[in-house]
Amino acid sequence: MNLCFAEAGANIAFPLDDRSALEILNTPRPQLSEPRDRYLYYPDTAGVPEWQAVIVRGRSFVIGAVVNIPEPGAQGILFAQGSRFGGHTLYVKDNRLHYVNNYLGSVEQTVVATEDVPTGEKLLLSASFEKEAQESEACTGTLSLYHGEEKVGEGKIKTQLGAFAIAGSALYVGRHEGEPLTEDYPGEPPHRFTGGTIDRVGIDVSGEPFVNLEREAALMLMRE
Repeated sequence: MNLCFAEAGANIAFPLDDRSALEILNTPRPQLSEPRDRYLYYPDTAGVPEWQAVIVRGRSFVIGAVVNIPEPGAQGILFAQGSRFGGHTLYVKDNRLHYVNNYLGSVEQTVVATEDVPTGEKLLLSASFEKEAQESEACTGTLSLYHGEEKVGEGKIKTQLGAFAIAGSALYVGRHEGEPLTEDYPGEPPHRFTGGTIDRVGIDVSGEPFVNLEREAALMLMRE
C-alpha cells in the first residue's frame, strides 16, 4: 500500500480503474454471512441492504410468501427489492397476485395472475423464474405465478445482471420504503400489506422448482 501511494505521488495521479460499470457492480463485497441457497425474511423488520441480501442476479429463483388471508380484499406488497432504477417485487392488487421486474429503470415487465388470490391460512403465494439464456447484459426466461402448486400466470421477462443500485437497495417484506420501483403499487406509500398477515417470505436460488418453507423454517430454528 505504501508503494502504491509512493508511485501515485511520483506520477501525481492514482491509477485508473478500467473495469466496466457491470464489472464494478458485480464485484463481490464483504458480507456478514456466507452466501447460501435459501433465505427467509420476515415482516416488520428493517430493510436488508442489497449487499447483505439474497442475490438473484444471473440465476433462477423462487419467491414464496406464506400468508393468512381471512377474506377477499387483501392488498399490498409481499416482497420488494430495488428502486426505480431497477428491482423486482411481488404484491397483491385488485385481488390478483402481481410480479413486476423493473429492468434498469427503463423496462417494466409485469405478470398478473389469471385467478383471484384464495382465502385461508398458511397460503403459499409465489413467483418462480426459470433462467433460459444469458446475454451480455441480461438473463432471459419465464416467470410463473403460483397459488400453492397451482400455476396461475406466466410471462417472458429479462433480468439485469448488475446490482439494482450503485449504493445498494434494501429488501423489504410487507412494505417498500423509499422510491417505489413501480407506479402500479396499490394504496399509499409504503404500500403495506393489508387485509391479511404475512408469516414469512422465502427466497430459493438453488435452482429447484419448489421451496418448502415450513421445512426450511424448522431447519433454521434447529440450527439456532
